[in-house]
Amino acid sequence: MATAARRLATRLDGWAAKVYRPIGFTKPYNFILWFLSTSGLFGFVLSRLPYLNYDGVFCAPITEHTDRHLHPAPGECYYHQRGHTRVGMLMHLATILPAGLLVCLQFVPFIRHRWILLHRIVGYLVILLSFASTAGAFMVVRFSFGGDPDTQVFLGVLGSVFLLALALAYINIKRLQIEQHRKWMLRAWFYACSIITLRVISILGTPVMTRTGTYYTARACKIVDDIMHNNQSLALAFYPDCQAWYNGTDPEQFVLVHGDAKGNPVEAIAAAGMMFSAAGWLALTLHAIGIEIYLQLTPAEHERLRNVSYQRQVQAGMNHPGRAGLTADRLGDSATWRPE
Repeated sequence: MATAARRLATRLDGWAAKVYRPIGFTKPYNFILWFLSTSGLFGFVLSRLPYLNYDGVFCAPITEHTDRHLHPAPGECYYHQRGHTRVGMLMHLATILPAGLLVCLQFVPFIRHRWILLHRIVGYLVILLSFASTAGAFMVVRFSFGGDPDTQVFLGVLGSVFLLALALAYINIKRLQIEQHRKWMLRAWFYACSIITLRVISILGTPVMTRTGTYYTARACKIVDDIMHNNQSLALAFYPDCQAWYNGTDPEQFVLVHGDAKGNPVEAIAAAGMMFSAAGWLALTLHAIGIEIYLQLTPAEHERLRNVSYQRQVQAGMNHPGRAGLTADRLGDSATWRPE
């Protein structure tokens, strides 16, 4: 029985090798981790490509025929259709979606080893697109998902750590410190992909939040009106205080909204908005821990790349070969690394 199981395992490994070896992977677990991470990102980006049709899909008027899966939360486009927030959202979508597709190629070993020039060109392009997309995101963060301070802080931190990791990856590759470049580039995109996990947590967590407590938030009447499709009578039926906004007495009138996933559209959107930052912090924490676990589980690859870095730094005539980049033994109190 055990012999038959081993034979089956050997056959399965042989079949799997025909899949992962042609694209440069030598170990199945590396391929599995790559596939799980990049397939999620690749699928998410593909599902968002229709957003590039900004006025026709992303911020198209909502009707009974509108595909809600291809539309942001009701009320979001109130701000995204005008001024600098429109520019910011357009810039964000037009850059992060191509960057997300291209970065999937960057982690394929075959491309890194055989098509080095392509890897470099795409790498520079991904970094430029990522910086532009984050700048666009910062332009709209004030009004994203209600624009509450906790949401703004989360998005600000996420964008900042993403850019910081990209900058450190760039600095290290310019110093030919390849293993550090790998670590920081992986960290950057693991942080960025937390926005996908955020959505899963939010979908699961919003109903739980509404069942376990009573939560309220303030929303502007202009957003209430937008969510209610400019139906004044319906909006006033739920929020009579918005009368001051409708008659022009107070153009900045706010009302208290109960967050309820099963309530009216305004309440449902408010519940999702209240859950957004909590889900975001949890997702970012999980991704930050996850990438560190992965890096700790791949010390052999780290050491191999450090020896490659040493050889290339020697060839380039750099000082401190093996640690010419931002390494722990150069910046901290780690033992000085020696080539094998």
